[in-house]
Amino acid sequence: MVRQLTGSLKVTLTGLFILVLTICSPWGAFSNNECLAESVGARTSFAGLAKKASPSVVNISTLKVMKGAERQVPMPFGPNDPFKDFFDRFRDMVPKDYKQQALGTGFVIDSNGFILTNNHVVEKGEEIKVKLSDGKEFVAKIIGRDPKTDLALIKIESDVSLVPLPIGDSDALEVGEWVVAIGNPFGLGHTVTAGIVSAKYRHLGTGAYDNFIQTDASINPGNSGGPLLNAEGQVVGVNTAIYSQTGGSVGIGFAIPINMAKNLLPQLKEGKVVRGWLGVMIQKITSELKNKLGLKDERGALVADVTPNGPAEKAGIKRGDVILSFDGKEIREMNDLPFIVASTPVGKTVTVEVWRKNKKESLQVKLGELKDDEKQQPVEEETGFFGMTLEELTEESAKRYGLSESSGILVVEVEQNSPAEEAGMQRGDIILEIDQTPAKGLEEFERKAKEYGKGGTVLLLIKRKEATIFVTLKIKG
Repeated sequence: MVRQLTGSLKVTLTGLFILVLTICSPWGAFSNNECLAESVGARTSFAGLAKKASPSVVNISTLKVMKGAERQVPMPFGPNDPFKDFFDRFRDMVPKDYKQQALGTGFVIDSNGFILTNNHVVEKGEEIKVKLSDGKEFVAKIIGRDPKTDLALIKIESDVSLVPLPIGDSDALEVGEWVVAIGNPFGLGHTVTAGIVSAKYRHLGTGAYDNFIQTDASINPGNSGGPLLNAEGQVVGVNTAIYSQTGGSVGIGFAIPINMAKNLLPQLKEGKVVRGWLGVMIQKITSELKNKLGLKDERGALVADVTPNGPAEKAGIKRGDVILSFDGKEIREMNDLPFIVASTPVGKTVTVEVWRKNKKESLQVKLGELKDDEKQQPVEEETGFFGMTLEELTEESAKRYGLSESSGILVVEVEQNSPAEEAGMQRGDIILEIDQTPAKGLEEFERKAKEYGKGGTVLLLIKRKEATIFVTLKIKG
């Protein structure tokens, strides 16, 4: 099994050929005629690595009980489908519950029988079987799962000591390095593929803790949970997803960095993952926001909202602050913050550096515990422009529109084909602030808006459903 971002494809795996290419400068642009790809030619075979690592890689088969509701046949033309009676009879023929076998991969992390794999390989598993490279089979039990990072720890009881794979450092991994994937694609058993690291820090939108390694080493259904190894045979990632329009490998695979797993392993062994909680909603710094907030670059995470009575509010973090670093770790971009916070022990007091009104400030925050119903998700930013019908929000109009807010400026209508519509402003948005000043009334809002000339940029804070986000409005010339 492998998580697939789109599509399906049948692939025949026939072999692996490595082209050793050396590119040198005939013009002496590099000192001593140095070669651009000298390290590529240093390795022409991964046979030794594969032979040593394969005994520590296991095949996993899971028997899952699927509910009948999960395979209901949808009505092609909605509830009034003229063929409704036919589809109703067809659904009656489908068993309410049925068993489905799923295949995946895992790898041994210590001699006591602990095996790391993907959560989606073993979740809902009624029976989990592990097969070693020598053909021996064991029934495994789940020790701990973490759906948020798609990691799981299982264990088998073996009468012989198992050989764990050495764990590497995914932070030290560089784009362009050789990597090897070992897994069970399409149930074919141990299969070795090789490629390079195509990119790091990929965010796919699958969760708040996305931070994938991208590789062109072939990863296919059944590879999920298998190891991604560096040239020294150390695990640097856990293969988990592919990007494909067909379902098979097209050279874009993703692995969870092993450092993320290392941080979670002690908690997975305890059967429960506890995460730190800051209590903020964040959004990405755009070039427009950078200029408006007086930042030198687009690094950091903009605080769009602060949870009442949460750790951030108690420490003095405010809406509109830009978090530049957390516990000494730089926030390169918005998606760095959720994982760094979640990896920090609950109850620890850390230093948070923020950018507030054109200067840096340091705050001390004592982290809380993230509960299942509490979110620390990033919110998407939209851009807007005047071209809207606005109404001052009162208690009466709030009741009329069914809104929880009773103050602010309500966007009643967005003109068709206007810059506002093109930029994404929506009817029902509530404008709370203009340039970090509360939008107390429509008259004051319009007076403030008239201060901006053509080509200017206005920073608005809006509430959209349950989220608050900052938007930048560009006044066209």
